[in-house]
Formats: sequence, C-alpha cells, structure tokens
Amino acid sequence: MTDRYFPNQMPDFVEEDPTLQQECQQADKIPEPGTEEALLRLLATPYAAIHESLKRAALDLKETIVVETWGLTGQKVHDFTLYSGVLGTAFLLFKSYQVTHNANDLSLCSHIVKACDFASFYSRDVTFICGRAGVCALGAAVAKNMGDDQMVYYYLSKLKEIRLSSDLPDELLYGRCGYLWACQFINRHLGKETISLVEMGSVIKEIIGNGRNMGGRGRSPLMSEWYGERYWGAAHGLAGIMHVLMDFELKPDECEDVKETLKYMIKNRFQSGNYPVSEEDRQRDVLVHWCHGAPGIALTLVKAAEVFGDKVFLQAAIDAADVVWNRGLLKRVGICHGISGNSYVFLALYRLTGEVRFLYRAKAFSCFLLDRSHKLISEGEMHGGDSRYSLFEGIGGMAYLFLDMVHPTDAKFPAYEL
Repeated sequence: MTDRYFPNQMPDFVEEDPTLQQECQQADKIPEPGTEEALLRLLATPYAAIHESLKRAALDLKETIVVETWGLTGQKVHDFTLYSGVLGTAFLLFKSYQVTHNANDLSLCSHIVKACDFASFYSRDVTFICGRAGVCALGAAVAKNMGDDQMVYYYLSKLKEIRLSSDLPDELLYGRCGYLWACQFINRHLGKETISLVEMGSVIKEIIGNGRNMGGRGRSPLMSEWYGERYWGAAHGLAGIMHVLMDFELKPDECEDVKETLKYMIKNRFQSGNYPVSEEDRQRDVLVHWCHGAPGIALTLVKAAEVFGDKVFLQAAIDAADVVWNRGLLKRVGICHGISGNSYVFLALYRLTGEVRFLYRAKAFSCFLLDRSHKLISEGEMHGGDSRYSLFEGIGGMAYLFLDMVHPTDAKFPAYEL
C-alpha cells in the first residue's frame, strides 16, 4: 500500500513561532524547498503568513492553468466538464473572484462558461461535475454576480430543459444526485426557491425508492449500483448519495434510512478505520481517496453530525480523519484522488468543531504541497494528473485548496460541500 502514499513524517502538532512571520518574507532566510528543515519551518510559521504564501501560490497557479487550458487551446473547448475540462478552470476563476474580488476573474469565468455552454449543448450528461447542469448552474451564479439578469434567465431556462432519463443512475458524478447538486448550487447562489422543492421532489423520491429496493432485508436500508457494483464512496456510491439527500428536508422515515445507512457503513468499515470501495470489495483496505475510501465518507459523516447532531457520526469522521492523516499524503496532487482533496477532511472537521488540531493538519498537507509538489511532480515521484491542469485530477485542485486556506472556516470541497 505504501507505494500509493508518502509516509507522513510530519509532527502531530507544531506550535507557531511568531518570529518566523517576518522572516518568511525574506528569501535569504528561507531554507531550500524540499528539505525537512523547510517543511518544519512552514509548519511553525504563523497561519497569517502561511495563508498569504498559499494565496500567492494559488494565483500564480491560476494564471498557468488559464494559459494552458484556455489560452494555448485557442479558446476552443475539447472537454467542457468541471471534472477534467475547462469548466474546472472557470470554477477556479469564480473561486479566485470570491477570495480576491478581482473583476477580471469573473469576466473571464463568464467567457469560458459561455464557450462551455456551446460545447455542451447536445450533451446527455446531466450532472454538475460531469454534465450540462454544471455549465448552467455555474453560468447562472456568475451572471448573478455580474448583475446580468438576462443571462441568469438564460442559464436557468437551459437547466430546466434538461431531462433525466429513466435509466440514469443515482450517483453523484453521472446520476440523479449530481443533477440535484446543481439545483442546490443555484439555490445557494440565487436564492432558496430558485429551483423549487416541487421540481426536485420527484427526483428525490426516485432516489430513495431505488435505494430501498436495492437495500433492506438485514442489510443497509439504502443501496445503490453503478455499472453492476454497489459502491460506497463519494463519487459513485452511498456516501455521495447520502450527502446530497441530507441537503433536503426529508420525511422522518427517509431521515432514518439515511442515518441507518451511514451507521451500516460505520459498522462495516475496516479495522483500520478506512472504508471498502464497495459491497463486492470488502477485503482490500487500499484506497484513501475522496472518490473511494475514508476521505469522501468522512466529509459525509461530518455533514451527518451537523444535520442530525449525533456524536456517533462525529466520532466516525474523526476516526476517518486519522486514516487520512496517516495514509492520505497520496502520490497524487488532485482533488478526486490526491492530497488536495484529502486536506478537506481536516477543514470540514475544523469548521464543525473549531479545534485547532484539524486546522493544523490541513495546514500541514497544504504546506507539504506548497513545499514539495512541484519538485515531486517534475521528478516523477508524484502524479500530476491525467489532465494535468484540471480541477479534479491536476494542479487546479491544488490552486483551489490554497485559495480555500485563506478563509478556512468557509472552505468547502468543490462541487461536493455546499
């Protein structure tokens, strides 16, 4: 398993040293990057200085990503998706605008979304992360921020033209939950009832009905299948579906099914605290990713602790975070299955509990990336992603994380936490 991650040799906690705040601005006093001394120094540097360094690095990365995914392509869209395509660049620009209030970022974001709208016009994929709903939802949010009511109406009308096929799966990346997430993203940015519960209610009912048909009878109350396998994780399985369902005011029996499904997962986790990939794969305690394993499930458990107030979910999330701390320095950079995505487990727990140890862990993972990712990727020791500059696989996710570290109490895993 250790070929998947770097051993975490960082201390469990490092007290901040106020004398380092000024020195970190002086290049001649900064140790050579990639050394143990450099990383330990970053961990001891006060957060105010570190988040400024992360912000500068994020903005530099953003410029590189825009050039590589937009400028050098002649502004042509070969992949419109948020996951691996240029909509991810637009989403990063939107995040940059939210942090820096740079209107140029918002304007460029709008331009890219319009190109994605054209490229995705005939797409049958309906989700936020991998489909047309993501284009419409982000387009509406950006238009709202620009004060362009005409484009808000346009994108909302295009979203409402999307039709969900009867054979659509329920999962997040390509299924009904991914469509619902897009609707909730719009409601978060444009107003609670922009997409009404009536419009979403039939989709929710179908997801729960499908889950009950496949679950029950001494097993998990709810279950889901994607390409013949009953996955547990955030991308294709139970964790992602439960995460989205908790955004809605469910009936008491539906709430109970969600809670008991999560408790079923907790009861059947590995002894290590990690989680199986699927019902069919209960032996391999290997993956510690957002898409499969403890990180994505931990984010869902944090949400369950918030929604239901049950300490069982909080403790399980903390247990999963320990797995991420010990085995989550993956030899990959991205959000979906990399260090960047795994860092959000600690940020979610910090947001919920206010405990400094979780902020420290998020800082530690971010500092590891800040100090070593470029060198490790260039030397081939870390995978830069199949789509190198993308949001979910590449350095786009790292840039997004660094921007989120500026205001950690507001940090949310992109396209998963609302």
